[in-house]
Amino acid sequence: MKLALPAFLSSLALAPMAVAAQSLGEPGFEDVPHNSVIALREAATPVAEEIHFFHDFVILPVMVGISLFVLALLIWVVLRYNAKANPVPNTFSHNTLVEVVWTVVPVLILVFIALFSFDLLYLQDRVPDAQVYEYDEGTQRARIPNAEVASRRVTQERHLEVALVDKRSRQKQLLSPEQYDVQGYGEEELVIALADPVPNGQLLRVTGGRSRAGRKPFLGLFGEDESQVIPAPSVTIKAIGFQWGWSYVYPDFGDFEFDALMAPKDSVPSNLYRLATTNDVVVPAGETIRIATVGRDVIHSWAMPAFGIKIDAIPGRYNETWFYTENEGTYYGQCSEMCGLDHAFMPISVRVVSRPEFEAWVNEQAELNGLDPFFDLPNEQLAAAPAPAAAN
Repeated sequence: MKLALPAFLSSLALAPMAVAAQSLGEPGFEDVPHNSVIALREAATPVAEEIHFFHDFVILPVMVGISLFVLALLIWVVLRYNAKANPVPNTFSHNTLVEVVWTVVPVLILVFIALFSFDLLYLQDRVPDAQVYEYDEGTQRARIPNAEVASRRVTQERHLEVALVDKRSRQKQLLSPEQYDVQGYGEEELVIALADPVPNGQLLRVTGGRSRAGRKPFLGLFGEDESQVIPAPSVTIKAIGFQWGWSYVYPDFGDFEFDALMAPKDSVPSNLYRLATTNDVVVPAGETIRIATVGRDVIHSWAMPAFGIKIDAIPGRYNETWFYTENEGTYYGQCSEMCGLDHAFMPISVRVVSRPEFEAWVNEQAELNGLDPFFDLPNEQLAAAPAPAAAN
C-alpha cells in the first residue's frame, strides 16, 4: 500500500488523473475517475506497480528536494542581497566552484534516475517468456523442462513460483520454499518434490522463468518483495488505430475483428461518457496479454493508465507491449497521441474476466463471425457469461 505522504505530494506536484473510488478486486470493479480523489490511477498490473514505486520513491523525492532547495535559495537571496541588507553591491561576475557544482550535481541526479528508469523501460518492452506447467491432484513429484537457452534458464529460487490452484474458483495459493524441494537449478530439467501431495480439487502450478515484475525492495534492501514471475503471453490482440476509433483483432481465435467506438452519451451512465466504448476488449484474468499496435492512417497511441501502458500505433510499423493482471473488472484509457479533429473521442475499454467467461465470449464472437467454436463449454456456463457486443 502506498504511503499517504507520497500520494499527497504527488497530487500537488503533478496533479495526475483521479483514481477510482472502488477498490481493485471488488465485484464489478470499474476503473472510473472520481472527483473527490486526486492521485495516480490505481495500479492493476505488476508493471504499473513498479511505475508507481518509481514515481513515489525516486522521481517525487528528487522533485520535492530540488523545489525546496530552490525555494531556500530564493529566500536567502531576497533576505541577504536586498538594498537594505546589502547597500553596496558585490562586483564579482562568476564563481568557478558554483558553476562546477551546478553542472555536476544535475548529472549525478540524472544518473541516479537512470539506474531505475532503464530497468523499468526494459521490463515494459520485453515480453515475458516464463513457462507454466500444471499437474493434477495427488502429484508429489514433478519434472519440468528448463529453457533451452542457458541465459533464460531457471537458476535460482527467485526464478520459480510453485502454487496450488483451486480447480473451480481458480484461486491461487503460493507455496513457501519450505513446502517443496527443487533439484536441477541451471540444468536442462528441474525436479520439484512437494512435502505433501496435491490435495483433491486442486492443481499444482509451476511457473519458471526470469521475467519477474512487480514492486521490489528499494535498492534491493528496503521493503518487501511483491514481484512475481510473469508467464509468456497466452492471448495476442492486435489494436488498430484509425480516425477516430479502434479496431481489434484476435489472431489466436480465427482473426475475428470488431470496432470499438465511443459509446453514445445516452447509452451509458454520465460518469462513463467518453470512457466507455461500443465494444470492450475482453481478456482473461491471471494471464499475460500481448498487445500489438499499428496505425491505419496517422499516429495514434494505445494508453491504459491502470496497466502502465502507453504505446504508439504507427502506420507501417509493428509495436508491441504486454500486461498481466489478476484483478477482474473494467478499465478505461484513451488515445494519447494528437491525431486530428476527434482525438478526444477515442476511448479504450478493457474488460478483465475469468477464464470460463472469456472462453464463452470467444465462442460467441466466433459464432457472430461465422467461425466454429474454439472451446467446449457446458450450456450453463455459456448462459452465465456476459452477453457480448456485436462485432462491427
